[in-house]
Amino acid sequence: MVDHGGVARRHELTDQEWELLVPLIPRAATGRPCVEDRQVINGMVCKIRTGISWRDLPERYGPWKTVRTRFRRYALAGVFTRALQQIQSRADSAGDIDWLVQIDSTIVRAHQHAAATGRKGGSPGRTNRTITPLADPEEA
Repeated sequence: MVDHGGVARRHELTDQEWELLVPLIPRAATGRPCVEDRQVINGMVCKIRTGISWRDLPERYGPWKTVRTRFRRYALAGVFTRALQQIQSRADSAGDIDWLVQIDSTIVRAHQHAAATGRKGGSPGRTNRTITPLADPEEA
């Protein structure tokens, strides 16, 4: 955790996480002096991890409008997507990622109206149909 005068903050980037992210954050070339990048990024992380509204963001992250504006700018510019791809690429080349994915079908659910069974909520002309594949795909 990051040390802020003896207080460790739960929803902030560690020094190691920050070192991975800092070269991927764009720098403003002109304009007013901005709030420190780490402070703003920690505000974004806090907002995402806790689910609070932008207006309720603690003051230690700077003005909430600044954090929100920079979050929107980074999202539209694809900064987060590129950062994720680059960090994943580095971790993959170092062998730190196991790409095995499993899905437990007991948690995959559809909305009750997704089946369109002809009952209330579904269109009356449609029914559930079974699609049987051809024995030989070359015959089609």
